[in-house]
Amino acid sequence: MSFQEYVDAAQQFFDALVDKATDDELFAGGYLRGHFDLAVGYAQVAGEQMSPQELNENVEKSLVKAYHSGELSEDDKAHVVDIWEQVKGLAA
Repeated sequence: MSFQEYVDAAQQFFDALVDKATDDELFAGGYLRGHFDLAVGYAQVAGEQMSPQELNENVEKSLVKAYHSGELSEDDKAHVVDIWEQVKGLAA
């Protein structure tokens, strides 16, 4: 799967959450989408050619930094991790 195919699939996944997710999942999906979109934006501005796996690594670095700064409660973090695992599965 190419970088752009993965980005498109992830965006569709995030969009689909609106119709089926719980409030907690919507929060986590929106939070995660922000980190994901930021990593995509940085790659595009830098003109970097990266794989979906490299994009995932950048998103995970961003999430770990946020976790360490205490941005999320443990419950919210668990929802973010769950949705992130689903998004990463799209790249397989």
